[in-house]
Amino acid sequence: MADKVVATYYYPPMEVAAAELGHTAGSKLDDDGRNKRTGTMWTASSHIITAVIGSGVLSLGWAIAQLGWVAGPAVMLLFSLVTYFTSSLLADCYRSGDQSTGKRNYTYMDAVNANLSGVKVQICGVLQYANIVGVAIGYTIAASISMLAIKRANCFHGHGHADPCKVSSVPYMIIFGVAQVFFSQIPDFDQISWLSMLAAAMSFTYSSIGLGLGIVQVIANGGVKGSLTGISIGTVTPMQKVWRSTQAFGDIAFAYSYSLILIEIQDTIRAPPPSESTVMKRATMVSVAVTTVFYMLCGCMGYAAFGDAAPGNLLTGFGFYEPFWLLDVANAAIVIHLVGAYQVYCQPLFAFVEKWAAKRWPESTYVTGEVEVPLFRTYKVNMSRATWRTAFVTATTVVSMMLPFFNDVVGFLGALGFWPLTVYFPVEMYVVQKKVPKWSTQWVCLQMLSLGCLAISLAAAAGSIAGIKSDLKVYHPFKS
Repeated sequence: MADKVVATYYYPPMEVAAAELGHTAGSKLDDDGRNKRTGTMWTASSHIITAVIGSGVLSLGWAIAQLGWVAGPAVMLLFSLVTYFTSSLLADCYRSGDQSTGKRNYTYMDAVNANLSGVKVQICGVLQYANIVGVAIGYTIAASISMLAIKRANCFHGHGHADPCKVSSVPYMIIFGVAQVFFSQIPDFDQISWLSMLAAAMSFTYSSIGLGLGIVQVIANGGVKGSLTGISIGTVTPMQKVWRSTQAFGDIAFAYSYSLILIEIQDTIRAPPPSESTVMKRATMVSVAVTTVFYMLCGCMGYAAFGDAAPGNLLTGFGFYEPFWLLDVANAAIVIHLVGAYQVYCQPLFAFVEKWAAKRWPESTYVTGEVEVPLFRTYKVNMSRATWRTAFVTATTVVSMMLPFFNDVVGFLGALGFWPLTVYFPVEMYVVQKKVPKWSTQWVCLQMLSLGCLAISLAAAAGSIAGIKSDLKVYHPFKS
Protein backbone atom coordinates (compact mmCIF):
# COMPACT_ATOMS: atom_id res chain seq x y z
CA MET A 1 0.00 0.00 0.00
CA ALA A 2 0.47 0.77 -1.58
CA ASP A 3 4.33 2.34 -1.17
CA LYS A 4 0.85 2.37 -2.64
CA VAL A 5 0.96 6.06 -3.49
CA VAL A 6 4.57 6.40 -4.57
CA ALA A 7 3.28 6.26 -8.14
CA THR A 8 0.52 8.88 -7.64
CA TYR A 9 0.22 11.36 -10.47
CA TYR A 10 -1.05 14.81 -9.65
CA TYR A 11 -2.05 17.64 -11.96
CA PRO A 12 -2.82 21.10 -10.57
CA PRO A 13 -6.40 22.22 -11.24
CA MET A 14 -7.07 24.15 -14.45
CA GLU A 15 -9.32 27.17 -14.14
CA VAL A 16 -9.89 27.77 -17.85
CA ALA A 17 -11.28 25.23 -20.31
CA ALA A 18 -9.53 24.48 -23.61
CA ALA A 19 -12.35 26.03 -25.63
CA GLU A 20 -11.99 29.31 -23.72
CA LEU A 21 -8.30 29.37 -24.58
CA GLY A 22 -9.09 28.93 -28.25
CA HIS A 23 -7.49 25.50 -28.59
CA THR A 24 -8.70 23.15 -31.29
CA ALA A 25 -8.71 19.36 -31.55
CA GLY A 26 -5.32 19.54 -33.23
CA SER A 27 -3.70 21.29 -30.28
CA LYS A 28 -1.42 19.73 -27.71
CA LEU A 29 -4.18 19.77 -25.10
CA ASP A 30 -6.84 17.24 -24.18
CA ASP A 31 -10.56 17.95 -23.93
CA ASP A 32 -10.16 19.31 -20.39
CA GLY A 33 -7.48 21.85 -21.28
CA ARG A 34 -4.59 19.85 -19.83
CA ASN A 35 -1.55 18.59 -21.70
CA LYS A 36 -2.29 15.62 -23.92
CA ARG A 37 -1.97 12.37 -22.02
CA THR A 38 0.24 9.76 -23.64
CA GLY A 39 -0.19 6.70 -21.39
CA THR A 40 -0.94 3.24 -22.76
CA MET A 41 -2.00 -0.08 -21.33
CA TRP A 42 1.64 -0.98 -20.76
CA THR A 43 2.60 2.26 -19.00
CA ALA A 44 -0.51 2.06 -16.81
CA SER A 45 0.30 -1.57 -15.96
CA SER A 46 3.86 -0.69 -15.00
CA HIS A 47 2.67 2.19 -12.82
CA ILE A 48 0.26 -0.09 -10.97
CA ILE A 49 2.84 -2.86 -10.50
CA THR A 50 5.53 -0.50 -9.19
CA ALA A 51 3.03 1.15 -6.85
CA VAL A 52 1.62 -2.13 -5.52
CA ILE A 53 4.67 -4.27 -4.83
CA GLY A 54 5.96 -3.03 -1.50
CA SER A 55 6.33 -3.85 2.18
CA GLY A 56 3.03 -5.79 2.21
CA VAL A 57 4.79 -8.66 0.44
CA LEU A 58 6.98 -9.31 3.49
CA SER A 59 4.14 -10.69 5.62
CA LEU A 60 2.66 -13.03 2.99
CA GLY A 61 4.79 -16.03 4.03
CA TRP A 62 3.37 -15.75 7.55
CA ALA A 63 -0.17 -15.36 6.16
CA ILE A 64 0.15 -18.53 4.06
CA ALA A 65 1.55 -20.34 7.11
CA GLN A 66 -1.63 -19.62 9.08
CA LEU A 67 -3.93 -20.87 6.32
CA GLY A 68 -1.93 -23.74 4.80
CA TRP A 69 -1.23 -24.94 1.28
CA VAL A 70 -4.90 -25.21 0.36
CA ALA A 71 -6.57 -22.13 1.83
CA GLY A 72 -3.54 -19.80 1.61
CA PRO A 73 -3.13 -19.66 -2.18
CA ALA A 74 -6.93 -19.93 -2.61
CA VAL A 75 -7.53 -16.85 -0.44
CA MET A 76 -4.83 -14.92 -2.28
CA LEU A 77 -6.41 -15.85 -5.61
CA LEU A 78 -9.83 -14.80 -4.28
CA PHE A 79 -8.52 -11.39 -3.24
CA SER A 80 -6.90 -10.93 -6.64
CA LEU A 81 -10.16 -11.71 -8.45
CA VAL A 82 -12.20 -9.38 -6.24
CA THR A 83 -9.60 -6.63 -6.68
CA TYR A 84 -9.62 -7.02 -10.46
CA PHE A 85 -13.42 -6.98 -10.60
CA THR A 86 -13.88 -3.91 -8.39
CA SER A 87 -11.01 -2.13 -10.16
CA SER A 88 -12.88 -2.68 -13.43
CA LEU A 89 -15.97 -1.11 -11.85
CA LEU A 90 -13.84 1.82 -10.70
CA ALA A 91 -12.42 2.27 -14.22
CA ASP A 92 -15.93 3.03 -15.47
CA CYS A 93 -16.15 5.90 -12.98
CA TYR A 94 -13.18 7.89 -14.39
CA ARG A 95 -15.58 9.82 -16.62
CA SER A 96 -19.03 10.87 -15.52
CA GLY A 97 -21.58 9.91 -18.15
CA ASP A 98 -20.19 8.95 -21.55
CA GLN A 99 -16.98 6.89 -21.33
CA SER A 100 -15.34 8.83 -24.19
CA THR A 101 -16.58 12.40 -23.77
CA GLY A 102 -17.88 12.69 -20.20
CA LYS A 103 -16.35 14.92 -17.52
CA ARG A 104 -13.10 13.51 -16.14
CA ASN A 105 -12.56 12.72 -12.46
CA TYR A 106 -8.89 13.17 -11.63
CA THR A 107 -8.75 11.42 -8.26
CA TYR A 108 -10.60 8.74 -6.31
CA MET A 109 -12.25 11.43 -4.20
CA ASP A 110 -13.34 13.33 -7.33
CA ALA A 111 -15.07 10.18 -8.55
CA VAL A 112 -16.81 9.74 -5.19
CA ASN A 113 -17.97 13.38 -5.25
CA ALA A 114 -19.26 13.03 -8.82
CA ASN A 115 -21.26 9.86 -8.19
CA LEU A 116 -22.25 9.90 -4.51
CA SER A 117 -23.38 12.59 -2.12
CA GLY A 118 -23.96 13.57 1.48
CA VAL A 119 -22.66 11.41 4.28
CA LYS A 120 -21.06 8.85 1.94
CA VAL A 121 -18.65 11.47 0.64
CA GLN A 122 -17.77 12.54 4.17
CA ILE A 123 -17.24 8.94 5.29
CA CYS A 124 -14.97 8.30 2.31
CA GLY A 125 -12.88 11.34 3.20
CA VAL A 126 -12.58 10.28 6.84
CA LEU A 127 -11.59 6.74 5.83
CA GLN A 128 -8.94 8.00 3.42
CA TYR A 129 -7.35 10.25 6.01
CA ALA A 130 -7.61 7.58 8.72
CA ASN A 131 -5.91 5.18 6.33
CA ILE A 132 -3.11 7.71 5.80
CA VAL A 133 -2.54 8.00 9.55
CA GLY A 134 -2.52 4.23 9.91
CA VAL A 135 -0.11 3.71 7.04
CA ALA A 136 2.23 6.39 8.43
CA ILE A 137 2.36 4.40 11.68
CA GLY A 138 2.87 1.16 9.74
CA TYR A 139 5.71 2.64 7.70
CA THR A 140 7.42 3.91 10.85
CA ILE A 141 7.25 0.44 12.40
CA ALA A 142 8.44 -1.30 9.22
CA ALA A 143 11.36 1.09 8.68
CA SER A 144 12.52 0.93 12.29
CA ILE A 145 12.50 -2.86 12.50
CA SER A 146 14.46 -2.99 9.23
CA MET A 147 17.08 -0.70 10.72
CA LEU A 148 17.07 -2.84 13.84
CA ALA A 149 17.43 -5.97 11.67
CA ILE A 150 20.59 -4.57 10.08
CA LYS A 151 22.08 -4.07 13.54
CA ARG A 152 21.06 -7.58 14.64
CA ALA A 153 22.25 -9.26 11.42
CA ASN A 154 25.71 -7.76 11.95
CA CYS A 155 25.60 -8.82 15.62
CA PHE A 156 24.67 -12.42 14.72
CA HIS A 157 27.44 -12.52 12.14
CA GLY A 158 30.02 -11.25 14.61
CA HIS A 159 28.94 -13.10 17.77
CA GLY A 160 27.17 -16.19 16.48
CA HIS A 161 23.51 -17.15 16.31
CA ALA A 162 23.41 -18.15 19.98
CA ASP A 163 23.79 -14.51 21.03
CA PRO A 164 20.29 -13.01 21.55
CA CYS A 165 21.52 -9.66 20.20
CA LYS A 166 18.67 -7.84 21.91
CA VAL A 167 18.23 -4.32 20.58
CA SER A 168 15.41 -1.85 21.26
CA SER A 169 13.48 -0.51 18.27
CA VAL A 170 12.77 2.82 20.01
CA PRO A 171 15.98 4.64 18.95
CA TYR A 172 15.42 3.64 15.34
CA MET A 173 11.84 4.92 15.42
CA ILE A 174 13.16 8.22 16.74
CA ILE A 175 15.76 8.35 13.95
CA PHE A 176 13.07 7.67 11.34
CA GLY A 177 10.78 10.27 12.93
CA VAL A 178 13.49 12.96 12.94
CA ALA A 179 14.19 12.23 9.26
CA GLN A 180 10.49 12.57 8.45
CA VAL A 181 10.25 15.88 10.30
CA PHE A 182 13.06 17.18 8.08
CA PHE A 183 11.69 15.81 4.80
CA SER A 184 8.16 16.98 5.57
CA GLN A 185 9.37 20.60 5.44
CA ILE A 186 10.70 20.29 1.89
CA PRO A 187 8.19 21.92 -0.50
CA ASP A 188 6.72 19.53 -3.11
CA PHE A 189 8.83 16.63 -1.86
CA ASP A 190 6.31 14.20 -3.39
CA GLN A 191 6.76 15.79 -6.83
CA ILE A 192 10.49 15.01 -7.10
CA SER A 193 10.76 13.33 -10.51
CA TRP A 194 13.09 10.48 -9.56
CA LEU A 195 11.25 9.52 -6.36
CA SER A 196 8.91 6.99 -7.99
CA MET A 197 11.78 5.35 -9.89
CA LEU A 198 13.85 5.03 -6.71
CA ALA A 199 10.88 3.60 -4.79
CA ALA A 200 10.19 1.06 -7.54
CA ALA A 201 13.84 0.00 -7.63
CA MET A 202 13.95 -0.43 -3.84
CA SER A 203 10.65 -2.39 -3.81
CA PHE A 204 11.84 -4.88 -6.38
CA THR A 205 15.24 -5.12 -4.68
CA TYR A 206 14.01 -6.25 -1.27
CA SER A 207 11.09 -8.28 -2.64
CA SER A 208 13.41 -10.16 -5.02
CA ILE A 209 15.97 -10.77 -2.27
CA GLY A 210 13.25 -12.17 -0.02
CA LEU A 211 12.03 -14.45 -2.81
CA GLY A 212 15.56 -15.56 -3.68
CA LEU A 213 16.46 -16.35 -0.08
CA GLY A 214 13.24 -18.35 0.28
CA ILE A 215 14.10 -20.46 -2.78
CA VAL A 216 17.65 -21.05 -1.50
CA GLN A 217 16.30 -22.08 1.92
CA VAL A 218 13.90 -24.60 0.33
CA ILE A 219 16.79 -26.13 -1.59
CA ALA A 220 18.92 -26.23 1.58
CA ASN A 221 16.08 -27.94 3.46
CA GLY A 222 15.93 -30.61 0.79
CA GLY A 223 12.18 -30.20 0.44
CA VAL A 224 9.06 -28.14 1.07
CA LYS A 225 7.80 -27.50 4.60
CA GLY A 226 4.25 -26.81 5.68
CA SER A 227 0.93 -28.63 5.74
CA LEU A 228 -2.41 -28.52 3.95
CA THR A 229 -4.15 -26.78 6.87
CA GLY A 230 -1.43 -24.41 8.08
CA ILE A 231 0.01 -23.94 11.54
CA SER A 232 -0.99 -26.89 13.71
CA ILE A 233 -2.98 -26.96 16.93
CA GLY A 234 -0.41 -27.54 19.66
CA THR A 235 1.97 -25.00 18.20
CA VAL A 236 -0.86 -22.56 18.88
CA THR A 237 -4.13 -22.90 20.79
CA PRO A 238 -7.41 -23.43 18.88
CA MET A 239 -8.45 -19.81 19.55
CA GLN A 240 -5.05 -18.50 18.43
CA LYS A 241 -5.46 -20.54 15.25
CA VAL A 242 -8.78 -18.80 14.56
CA TRP A 243 -7.46 -15.30 15.26
CA ARG A 244 -4.26 -15.85 13.28
CA SER A 245 -6.22 -17.17 10.31
CA THR A 246 -8.48 -14.12 10.24
CA GLN A 247 -5.47 -11.82 10.67
CA ALA A 248 -3.89 -13.52 7.65
CA PHE A 249 -6.86 -12.29 5.61
CA GLY A 250 -5.95 -8.75 6.68
CA ASP A 251 -2.30 -9.20 5.70
CA ILE A 252 -3.31 -10.41 2.24
CA ALA A 253 -5.89 -7.62 1.92
CA PHE A 254 -3.18 -5.05 2.71
CA ALA A 255 -1.14 -6.31 -0.24
CA TYR A 256 -4.12 -5.68 -2.55
CA SER A 257 -5.32 -2.35 -1.11
CA TYR A 258 -4.35 0.06 -3.86
CA SER A 259 -7.65 1.32 -5.32
CA LEU A 260 -6.94 4.90 -4.19
CA ILE A 261 -4.30 5.37 -6.90
CA LEU A 262 -6.11 3.76 -9.85
CA ILE A 263 -8.12 6.81 -10.98
CA GLU A 264 -4.97 8.93 -10.94
CA ILE A 265 -3.08 6.35 -13.01
CA GLN A 266 -6.04 6.15 -15.40
CA ASP A 267 -5.75 9.93 -15.79
CA THR A 268 -2.39 9.39 -17.53
CA ILE A 269 -3.93 7.31 -20.37
CA ARG A 270 -4.25 9.00 -23.76
CA ALA A 271 -7.64 10.14 -24.99
CA PRO A 272 -10.08 7.82 -26.82
CA PRO A 273 -10.42 5.78 -28.91
CA PRO A 274 -10.38 3.30 -27.24
CA SER A 275 -11.86 4.79 -24.08
CA GLU A 276 -9.66 5.18 -21.00
CA SER A 277 -11.83 2.69 -19.13
CA THR A 278 -11.26 0.00 -21.76
CA VAL A 279 -7.49 0.51 -21.65
CA MET A 280 -7.47 0.66 -17.85
CA LYS A 281 -9.36 -2.63 -17.53
CA ARG A 282 -6.73 -4.33 -19.67
CA ALA A 283 -3.94 -2.72 -17.66
CA THR A 284 -5.58 -3.85 -14.42
CA MET A 285 -5.85 -7.42 -15.67
CA VAL A 286 -2.15 -7.49 -16.59
CA SER A 287 -0.99 -5.85 -13.35
CA VAL A 288 -3.17 -7.97 -11.05
CA ALA A 289 -1.97 -11.13 -12.82
CA VAL A 290 1.70 -10.13 -12.51
CA THR A 291 1.47 -9.04 -8.87
CA THR A 292 -0.52 -12.15 -7.89
CA VAL A 293 2.11 -14.43 -9.42
CA PHE A 294 4.81 -12.50 -7.57
CA TYR A 295 2.83 -12.58 -4.32
CA MET A 296 2.22 -16.31 -4.70
CA LEU A 297 5.93 -16.92 -5.21
CA CYS A 298 6.99 -14.78 -2.23
CA GLY A 299 4.29 -16.08 0.12
CA CYS A 300 4.55 -19.73 -0.86
CA MET A 301 8.35 -19.74 -0.84
CA GLY A 302 8.37 -18.14 2.61
CA TYR A 303 6.05 -20.87 3.90
CA ALA A 304 7.88 -23.63 2.02
CA ALA A 305 11.17 -22.49 3.55
CA PHE A 306 10.05 -22.21 7.19
CA GLY A 307 6.71 -23.99 7.57
CA ASP A 308 4.89 -23.16 10.81
CA ALA A 309 7.88 -21.04 11.89
CA ALA A 310 7.49 -18.58 8.99
CA PRO A 311 8.32 -15.12 10.43
CA GLY A 312 5.85 -12.24 10.38
CA ASN A 313 8.34 -10.21 8.33
CA LEU A 314 10.39 -12.36 5.98
CA LEU A 315 13.48 -10.14 6.09
CA THR A 316 13.50 -9.09 9.75
CA GLY A 317 12.19 -12.20 11.55
CA PHE A 318 15.55 -13.96 11.25
CA GLY A 319 14.55 -17.06 9.51
CA PHE A 320 17.65 -16.09 7.50
CA TYR A 321 21.03 -15.28 9.05
CA GLU A 322 23.36 -15.44 6.07
CA PRO A 323 24.53 -13.93 3.86
CA PHE A 324 24.25 -11.12 6.38
CA TRP A 325 25.35 -8.47 3.88
CA LEU A 326 22.48 -9.39 1.55
CA LEU A 327 20.01 -9.03 4.42
CA ASP A 328 21.57 -5.63 5.13
CA VAL A 329 21.06 -4.59 1.51
CA ALA A 330 17.43 -5.74 1.55
CA ASN A 331 16.61 -3.97 4.80
CA ALA A 332 18.42 -0.81 3.72
CA ALA A 333 16.27 -0.87 0.55
CA ILE A 334 13.14 -1.10 2.72
CA VAL A 335 14.22 1.91 4.78
CA ILE A 336 15.03 4.02 1.70
CA HIS A 337 11.73 3.06 0.11
CA LEU A 338 9.66 3.89 3.19
CA VAL A 339 11.36 7.23 3.85
CA GLY A 340 10.04 8.49 0.52
CA ALA A 341 6.77 6.54 0.63
CA TYR A 342 5.86 8.06 4.01
CA GLN A 343 6.08 11.59 2.63
CA VAL A 344 4.27 10.85 -0.62
CA TYR A 345 1.48 9.03 1.19
CA CYS A 346 0.99 11.79 3.78
CA GLN A 347 0.89 14.74 1.35
CA PRO A 348 -2.93 14.66 0.83
CA LEU A 349 -3.51 14.88 4.59
CA PHE A 350 -0.91 17.62 4.98
CA ALA A 351 -2.49 19.62 2.14
CA PHE A 352 -6.03 19.14 3.49
CA VAL A 353 -5.21 20.47 6.96
CA GLU A 354 -3.12 23.37 5.61
CA LYS A 355 -5.81 24.47 3.14
CA TRP A 356 -8.43 24.27 5.88
CA ALA A 357 -6.28 26.38 8.21
CA ALA A 358 -5.63 28.99 5.50
CA LYS A 359 -9.35 29.24 4.82
CA ARG A 360 -10.22 29.37 8.52
CA TRP A 361 -7.63 32.02 9.46
CA PRO A 362 -6.78 33.91 6.23
CA GLU A 363 -5.49 36.99 8.08
CA SER A 364 -3.13 35.13 10.42
CA THR A 365 0.54 35.66 9.61
CA TYR A 366 1.30 32.48 11.57
CA VAL A 367 -0.88 30.46 9.18
CA THR A 368 -0.25 32.23 5.86
CA GLY A 369 3.05 34.06 6.39
CA GLU A 370 6.61 32.79 5.92
CA VAL A 371 9.79 33.23 7.91
CA GLU A 372 13.22 33.31 6.29
CA VAL A 373 15.61 30.77 7.77
CA PRO A 374 19.31 31.15 6.82
CA LEU A 375 21.02 27.79 6.36
CA PHE A 376 23.23 26.95 3.36
CA ARG A 377 20.96 29.44 1.64
CA THR A 378 17.86 31.30 2.73
CA TYR A 379 14.75 29.13 3.04
CA LYS A 380 11.22 30.37 3.55
CA VAL A 381 9.36 28.42 6.21
CA ASN A 382 5.65 28.61 7.00
CA MET A 383 5.42 28.28 10.78
CA SER A 384 1.94 26.75 10.78
CA ARG A 385 3.01 24.09 8.30
CA ALA A 386 6.22 23.39 10.21
CA THR A 387 4.34 23.04 13.51
CA TRP A 388 1.52 20.87 12.13
CA ARG A 389 3.75 18.50 10.17
CA THR A 390 6.19 18.13 13.05
CA ALA A 391 3.32 17.38 15.43
CA PHE A 392 1.88 14.78 13.02
CA VAL A 393 5.21 12.98 12.61
CA THR A 394 5.79 13.09 16.36
CA ALA A 395 2.35 11.64 17.08
CA THR A 396 2.71 8.77 14.59
CA THR A 397 6.19 8.02 15.93
CA VAL A 398 4.94 7.86 19.54
CA VAL A 399 2.07 5.55 18.58
CA SER A 400 4.55 3.35 16.69
CA MET A 401 6.67 3.09 19.83
CA MET A 402 3.63 1.99 21.79
CA LEU A 403 2.49 -0.61 19.19
CA PRO A 404 5.56 -1.81 17.25
CA PHE A 405 3.82 -4.92 15.91
CA PHE A 406 4.38 -5.04 12.15
CA ASN A 407 2.23 -8.05 11.38
CA ASP A 408 -0.73 -7.02 13.51
CA VAL A 409 -0.69 -3.44 12.23
CA VAL A 410 -0.45 -4.58 8.60
CA GLY A 411 -3.42 -6.89 9.13
CA PHE A 412 -5.48 -4.12 10.74
CA LEU A 413 -4.64 -1.65 7.97
CA GLY A 414 -5.62 -4.22 5.36
CA ALA A 415 -8.93 -4.78 7.12
CA LEU A 416 -9.53 -1.04 7.52
CA GLY A 417 -8.94 -0.15 3.88
CA PHE A 418 -9.96 -3.15 1.80
CA TRP A 419 -13.75 -3.30 2.12
CA PRO A 420 -14.65 0.42 2.06
CA LEU A 421 -12.09 1.70 -0.44
CA THR A 422 -11.54 -1.35 -2.66
CA VAL A 423 -15.07 -2.80 -2.67
CA TYR A 424 -17.88 -0.67 -1.21
CA PHE A 425 -17.28 2.71 -2.86
CA PRO A 426 -16.40 1.31 -6.32
CA VAL A 427 -19.59 -0.81 -6.19
CA GLU A 428 -21.75 2.13 -5.08
CA MET A 429 -20.24 4.48 -7.69
CA TYR A 430 -20.74 1.92 -10.44
CA VAL A 431 -24.40 1.41 -9.46
CA VAL A 432 -25.00 5.16 -9.77
CA GLN A 433 -22.88 5.60 -12.91
CA LYS A 434 -24.57 2.76 -14.80
CA LYS A 435 -27.99 3.35 -13.23
CA VAL A 436 -28.24 -0.27 -12.10
CA PRO A 437 -31.88 -0.90 -11.06
CA LYS A 438 -32.36 -1.63 -7.37
CA TRP A 439 -33.16 -5.29 -6.65
CA SER A 440 -32.14 -6.35 -10.14
CA THR A 441 -29.98 -9.47 -10.40
CA GLN A 442 -26.86 -7.38 -11.02
CA TRP A 443 -27.61 -5.08 -8.07
CA VAL A 444 -28.22 -8.02 -5.71
CA CYS A 445 -24.99 -9.74 -6.80
CA LEU A 446 -22.97 -6.55 -6.28
CA GLN A 447 -24.46 -6.03 -2.82
CA MET A 448 -23.75 -9.65 -1.87
CA LEU A 449 -20.13 -9.20 -2.94
CA SER A 450 -19.89 -6.05 -0.82
CA LEU A 451 -21.44 -7.70 2.23
CA GLY A 452 -19.18 -10.75 1.89
CA CYS A 453 -16.08 -8.55 1.78
CA LEU A 454 -17.37 -6.57 4.76
CA ALA A 455 -17.63 -9.77 6.78
CA ILE A 456 -14.06 -10.73 5.81
CA SER A 457 -12.75 -7.26 6.73
CA LEU A 458 -14.47 -7.34 10.13
CA ALA A 459 -13.03 -10.79 10.86
CA ALA A 460 -9.56 -9.63 9.79
CA ALA A 461 -9.81 -6.54 12.00
CA ALA A 462 -10.89 -8.67 14.97
CA GLY A 463 -7.97 -11.06 14.41
CA SER A 464 -5.48 -8.18 14.20
CA ILE A 465 -6.83 -6.54 17.35
CA ALA A 466 -6.59 -9.90 19.15
CA GLY A 467 -2.97 -10.16 17.97
CA ILE A 468 -2.15 -6.68 19.27
CA LYS A 469 -3.81 -7.49 22.60
CA SER A 470 -1.78 -10.69 22.89
CA ASP A 471 1.49 -8.90 22.05
CA LEU A 472 0.82 -6.18 24.62
CA LYS A 473 0.86 -8.84 27.36
CA VAL A 474 4.62 -9.27 26.95
CA TYR A 475 5.63 -5.93 25.42
CA HIS A 476 6.71 -2.97 27.54
CA PRO A 477 6.21 0.30 25.63
CA PHE A 478 9.31 2.45 25.07
CA LYS A 479 11.52 -0.31 26.54
CA SER A 480 11.35 -3.48 24.42
